[in-house]
Amino acid sequence: MIEELRITDLGVISEATIEPHPGLTVVTGETGAGKTMIVTGLGLLLGGRADPRAVRTGAERMRIEGRFQVADAALVDRVTAAGGELEASPSELCELLVARHLTASGRSRAYLGGAQVPASLCADITADLVTIHGQSEQVRLSDADRQRQLLDRFAGPAVLDPLARYGTLWSEGRSARAELAKLRAEAQSRAREADLLRFGLAEIERVAPQPGEDVALAAEAVRLQAADDLRLAAQSAVQALAGSDDEAGGALGSVHAARKAFEPAVRRDGEAAELGSRLAEASYQLTDLTADLVRYLDGLDDQPGRLEQIAERRSQLATLTRKYGTTCDEVLAWSAESASRLGQLESSDDRIGELAERLAEVDGELADLATQIGTARREAAGRFSELVLAELAALAMPHARLAFEVSTAQPGPYGTDQVDLLFSAHHGSEPRSLGKVASGGELSRVRLAVEVVLAAGREPGTLVFDEVDAGVGGKVAVEIGRRLATLARHTQVIVVTHLAQVAAFADRHYLVAKAEDGRVTTSGVRAVSDTERAAELARMMAGMETTESALAHAGELVQLALASRLQQP
Repeated sequence: MIEELRITDLGVISEATIEPHPGLTVVTGETGAGKTMIVTGLGLLLGGRADPRAVRTGAERMRIEGRFQVADAALVDRVTAAGGELEASPSELCELLVARHLTASGRSRAYLGGAQVPASLCADITADLVTIHGQSEQVRLSDADRQRQLLDRFAGPAVLDPLARYGTLWSEGRSARAELAKLRAEAQSRAREADLLRFGLAEIERVAPQPGEDVALAAEAVRLQAADDLRLAAQSAVQALAGSDDEAGGALGSVHAARKAFEPAVRRDGEAAELGSRLAEASYQLTDLTADLVRYLDGLDDQPGRLEQIAERRSQLATLTRKYGTTCDEVLAWSAESASRLGQLESSDDRIGELAERLAEVDGELADLATQIGTARREAAGRFSELVLAELAALAMPHARLAFEVSTAQPGPYGTDQVDLLFSAHHGSEPRSLGKVASGGELSRVRLAVEVVLAAGREPGTLVFDEVDAGVGGKVAVEIGRRLATLARHTQVIVVTHLAQVAAFADRHYLVAKAEDGRVTTSGVRAVSDTERAAELARMMAGMETTESALAHAGELVQLALASRLQQP
């Protein structure tokens, strides 16, 4: 329930504060005074789309603040989880503060329990606090989807529970069908790709390349092709170090002689010891180097036929590197990737079977759920129609006929039912689709009758109606006011109206008035006291300066509303 609503710099409203009654609150005023801004402000407060053009001309920002009484523990938990805080109230309920700020440049902020939250989260959490029925609701009432939604709301869990499961399965089935169709359409291309991959993998398997093999063979081939030159170079190096076979000498001999010649100096002079050690080290290193060169030279012995073997192997590897990569390593990488891809392609046939089997299961369960939903809708349609007709009779339409016709249609996301709200205002005409036969005033009354019936089973909250009495007047307007008052016995109701017959039934009445310069000032939205009620109602009826007859008629309306309220159980 809304305890207080504050609006600053929204549209033509500079500043306004209203404290709605727990029962029926009406907002009246001249055309263009800004009555509908109250409804717009509530919509923005609860996370509606923000338009910077709604900010009052000349103002930097618009601010809307609301204080709600809430008792829903789940809602309290969600507010707390979002970082918000609630305050305890004397009635053992919790007070929730909600705010929305919008700058003229379009920057929007939403606050829930003092914490800044995304507007979408604010809308989601507060969705059940207030239900707003704007002027477009009458047009929507003619839409088949909207009629189905209303019927489902009335049916409650009997429809909504299986419908939730149906919607989940419908989405799953739609995705599975799309995937299955794609797999079947691409079956030929997958088969061609799989054949090419198998051929390539088999070719690589026959050659069996090893990592880095092509590089190693190329180096070995270069070495074998230059074997004579390498052997000559190694022999020359060995001779330079060790001397020829038939004579001593070479670097080894020279270093050995130098070492021997320097030994007396090492024995006599301590400073020569370090030089002697270096001569000995040089001798050892030259000896090791000579041995290594000899081993290298021995390794250069001819390997008959090895070059031909290398050439043949390199030719085999070249058939792979021309197709699958420039090196053996790249060929092996392609092989690994292709083996994985082939596994995916081969599993596609298994996937087709799995999808087909799952679709059969989904379609079977959808058919069962659709039957269950359709049965529940047809059962609810009769009860809903009877209750709405009773309300229409109370709204001065005793001869109206109305029925929710549920027929079988093609399967869709909401079942296999087509819902059509048939209506006839008089005995002489056959019921037809509501949008084709109902006038504006008749649509207003059907809309109100539906909401009165639905409100009887809903959790306490707030219903907001904008011009629910459009297109009606006189006795019908009185009955609309009476039914709104009845509705307000179950839930808080706020109504923006231009009819005195409706305003007369208010528990609290607010007036939005224009200032002399055409702007709505801070005092432009005010509560109408009991002593002012008759004068305001008279002004609404007369449309000009109040007259004695208008005042008398207004007084009769107030007494009629009071008597009606006293007669209610």
